[in-house]
Amino acid sequence: MRSFGVEEELLLVAPSSGVPVALAESVTRGKDDDGPERELQRQQVETGTDPCTTLDELAGQLRDRRNAAARAARRAGSEVAALATSPRAVTPSTTPADRYLRMAEEYALTAQEQLTCGCHVHVSIESEDEGVGVLDRIRPWLAPLLAMTGNSPFWQDRDSGYDSYRYQVWGRWPSAGPTEAFGTPKLYHDTVRSMVESGALLDEGMIYFDARLSRHYPTVEVRVADVCLMADDAVLLAALVRGLVETAAREWRSGEPPVPVRTELLRLASWRASRSGLAGDLIHPVTQRPAPARDVVYALIEHTAPALVDTGDLQTATELAERLLERGNGAALQRQVYEETGEMSAVVNAAVARTLGA
Repeated sequence: MRSFGVEEELLLVAPSSGVPVALAESVTRGKDDDGPERELQRQQVETGTDPCTTLDELAGQLRDRRNAAARAARRAGSEVAALATSPRAVTPSTTPADRYLRMAEEYALTAQEQLTCGCHVHVSIESEDEGVGVLDRIRPWLAPLLAMTGNSPFWQDRDSGYDSYRYQVWGRWPSAGPTEAFGTPKLYHDTVRSMVESGALLDEGMIYFDARLSRHYPTVEVRVADVCLMADDAVLLAALVRGLVETAAREWRSGEPPVPVRTELLRLASWRASRSGLAGDLIHPVTQRPAPARDVVYALIEHTAPALVDTGDLQTATELAERLLERGNGAALQRQVYEETGEMSAVVNAAVARTLGA
């Protein structure tokens, strides 16, 4: 059974007002092993689980890490919110680390405005050959994950019109988004090396593909998703990503070639998922034509079902998906609060409660 783990970025917000606060240094000072770490901006922190093998183990660790981050934030006079962008207006403040300051200088407004929170899922692989085989075969299935996790409808005190405006903001980075198929680890690494040597990227850490080989672990890292408002949605995301990796690895081992989808179409699918989330049609990963979001979600489950059966995750993943489709993604829940209250502060306060399962 493949191990998997989740990294989540969280906003630090002021109690009541919900305005992001630049307290990451205080929140992360003297942290324990489960505590949060600093990120690009001082208004956010990152948490990460250990490698897990079961959904129950992962769910427990996700909630533990969120609670640990909340305790650390409260000691510093703030709260944590699993929001992929801030509903309240904010001027981000760059973390005073050399690399982050270089990014702020080199990428100007792109870096200076980049207060976004994503969710990254790592799944173990047996070799880089398998990993590249996986990357090449999961490409069409990443956009539905973005639609399911869309949790960033608001930007600078207004509704962006997108379920995942984070994905639009994140797409300003020069290396962000879907990629062509690579075929071999050599071509993957040659491409990464050429991108860094072009001078447009500071280093290999700025390879911001929607899915990539991890630099530090023997894993495929899927980075397309917003941070999930509900911990259950992060569990669902992780289950489906592991299912996708295992399904793709089986296809690779059997010699089944990747589906030859053009990157231009993948970009359209990602835009569509970012724009409408689960509320309208998505671009179906098989037909590349519009289809109801519900049909696309069930197509994803069907595609990964044999792998989910083998890990014992099919029933849980199906139930979590049904709940998600019934109540909506994080963007829908945020908009519901705003429609009821007319207050962005209420949106953030509700998100703080939901981040911790209340």
